[in-house]
Amino acid sequence: MTTEASRGRTAGGASDGSRADGGSPAGPRSSLAASSPSSPSSPPTIYDVARVAGVSIASVSRVLNGQRNPREETRDRVLQAVAELGFVPDGAARALSVRLKEVVGVVVRRPQLSPTDVFADEDENLQFPDMINRGMEVVAQRYGYDLLIRSVDLHENDGRRIFALARKSDGLILHDQVLDHDQLSRLGRQVPVVTLACVPTPDTVNVRSDNEAGIRALVEHLAVDHGYTSIAYLSGHLDSPDNVARFEAMTDAAARAGAGLEHGPQWQGDYSAAGGARVIERLLQAGVALPRAIVCANDQTAIGVMHTLAQRGIDVPGQVAVCGFDDIPVARHLNPRLTSVRQPIQDLGATAFETLHAMISPAAPGHDEPRGREIVLPTRLNCRESCGCHPTAGHPDGPRRAGTDPQS
Repeated sequence: MTTEASRGRTAGGASDGSRADGGSPAGPRSSLAASSPSSPSSPPTIYDVARVAGVSIASVSRVLNGQRNPREETRDRVLQAVAELGFVPDGAARALSVRLKEVVGVVVRRPQLSPTDVFADEDENLQFPDMINRGMEVVAQRYGYDLLIRSVDLHENDGRRIFALARKSDGLILHDQVLDHDQLSRLGRQVPVVTLACVPTPDTVNVRSDNEAGIRALVEHLAVDHGYTSIAYLSGHLDSPDNVARFEAMTDAAARAGAGLEHGPQWQGDYSAAGGARVIERLLQAGVALPRAIVCANDQTAIGVMHTLAQRGIDVPGQVAVCGFDDIPVARHLNPRLTSVRQPIQDLGATAFETLHAMISPAAPGHDEPRGREIVLPTRLNCRESCGCHPTAGHPDGPRRAGTDPQS
């Protein structure tokens, strides 16, 4: 389906101190003095027009070429910038709008749930990927782009539909690890590609959150602040780079805190509430004694864990503390409210789109090429009742412990 994005704010937060949009226009400027050509002696370029008008390069090209009936407000701003700068379009500028489709493909990976499962309607609820996509939509609207969203099965690994989507798009944003490294490298040589929670190749860019800092803060809170000596990690997809990073951080943080860590095949989830519920149900049926605290790979998993524990009459947090990762909106409305590591979810999507747009547009003089980079956004631990914390007066989300500054 094609999603017409809606207007909203944009997000920065590139972890290396650079702008996540690679120098793309950030909004209208009130005067030419605020955004002059790159050097006094060089003629103004299409980048200068876009910067002064506060629109995308594609929008400038549409106005100059009379294509797709741009909005009157956009046309007026572009023509005013052209007049102020004395810009004369060349052949390359006129060709730009012909090459661009003004469509970005987005690929998400969704679980296939059993219709008899208690969480059978889970896929219909607003989840982490949908919130990321909302962040993309906000920025796409500002640049005049549409999103073409395609979902793939968890076990769909030949990549044919993703490569077909690339032929319909100016670039792709891929959620999670939907392609192997060789496929991703090949795709990145064909179209601009930004991945979310993956590993960058020389031709692609990856945007992710600081998993390591978030998990370190959470484990320290459980082991040191609460004194829990046994902690389990209920994981996500085995091939998910986010899951791998969180598990490695768990292993290190638990060892440093002197806490025992339970993990392995019996603790294998799939990022879904149904998956978390199945893990706990099987452990209880097998007579396994649960650890004092369970850290789930994401909040959806934690919802399933808390549901099953409640069904079995096991008190959270009195007998078992449960924590998540993502801090989706429903986390603060559960009973007990869920302690979770907050990711800047919509900012991930906004940053991914800003970065892809910079890759789609020809590099303006003086702006770095983003390919091959990894952009890391900060995380924050929000402590609520599910870990054993009591509500703090004046702080509805309980005590907070900030993660470290992002590293790229």
